[in-house]
Amino acid sequence: MAELEKDVKKAIRNIPDYPKKGIAFKDLTTLWEDGRLTRRVTDALEKKWSKARLDKIVGIEARGFIVGAPLADRLGIGFVPARKVGKLPAKKVSVNYALEYGRQGLEMHADSIAKGDRVLVVDDLLATGGTSKAAAALVEKLGGKVVGLTFVTELSSLKGREKLSGYEVYTLSSYD
Repeated sequence: MAELEKDVKKAIRNIPDYPKKGIAFKDLTTLWEDGRLTRRVTDALEKKWSKARLDKIVGIEARGFIVGAPLADRLGIGFVPARKVGKLPAKKVSVNYALEYGRQGLEMHADSIAKGDRVLVVDDLLATGGTSKAAAALVEKLGGKVVGLTFVTELSSLKGREKLSGYEVYTLSSYD
């Protein structure tokens, strides 16, 4: 796995002062431009979660869709999008959560998770954990069980894992 982590970190572009001064944005679009590396990432996530008896993957808008949908396909399970407020057309459930500079909302269709469904929450990057915790709360609100949360990379200095304590959290790479 050390080689994959090295390759993932090498492929991620660092954009200083985006979206605001002092933030070093990790841009995974450069990773996804490499089809072989994208396949290796999906292979590694499939290997990790293949024995977890999952029913659904919840992908967090928007980059979680890029990681989660192919993984759901590989595992032969359903994919559920967790979207920003106002983007879903049918009956939905919502949760609001705090950001560094305001509040945000996340929604899922009310019929997307059945009671007892075993769910993996997927996103590209774990930062503070607020959005991921909100997605987990939506799954649980609908009666699902969050089996784990998985990410391509994480910014460990932001302590997102702490916010997700009680859940299994798995990443392929990490930045201090």
